[in-house]
Amino acid sequence: MKILVVDDHALIREALRGVLRELKGDVTVVEASDWRQAMRQIELSADLDLILLDLNLPDRDGFEGLAELRERYPAISIVVLSARDDRDSVTKALDLGALGFIPKSARREVMLNAFNLIFSGGMYIPPEILVRHGPAPAQPFTAPPRSGRQVSAADLGLTERQIDVLGLMMQGKSNKVICRALDLAEPTVKNHVTAILKALKATNRTEAVVKAGELGFDPHQGVE
Repeated sequence: MKILVVDDHALIREALRGVLRELKGDVTVVEASDWRQAMRQIELSADLDLILLDLNLPDRDGFEGLAELRERYPAISIVVLSARDDRDSVTKALDLGALGFIPKSARREVMLNAFNLIFSGGMYIPPEILVRHGPAPAQPFTAPPRSGRQVSAADLGLTERQIDVLGLMMQGKSNKVICRALDLAEPTVKNHVTAILKALKATNRTEAVVKAGELGFDPHQGVE
């Protein structure tokens, strides 16, 4: 696996290199300290598998850079690593095609778990971001009255097993990981995900977990 780390802080690049090599001993890590160097490295490395992109580069807006990378290099996965930790930034990065969002403030073990999830085909979304209070979602959505209590399966019209699946989705788990965690067949998990999207009036997984967070749903509720 070949990974490009784009960050203007040498200490951050060094720390990431150590984390990545701890997870994958045969990983090749190349570095760039700004956008210009990043584009040069991409041109020189046709076999890149993953880009870790800082949003605060000195010579390019991070979101604009992310959008350009997704358009020009759709086959390369991109994960955002940023000092920003607000939900709007996370949602915007995911909407622009990032495979995950890792706050720089995350502990080493959290980063290890996030990269493990991403390497196994999942999408990492910080659970604490999902449950923070934030602005209303862009799509019209009426939350059921809760009178201060947490959302239940009855509130959402979901089965208890679908609530388990939603909780794992909010932890950033992929369908395969959910299958193993709940001892379910993959077609069954896909059917549960479809039901969850319909119940939350969401068009994709990211929108679903954000809406669930807005409702105050606990990512660990109901999960065995």
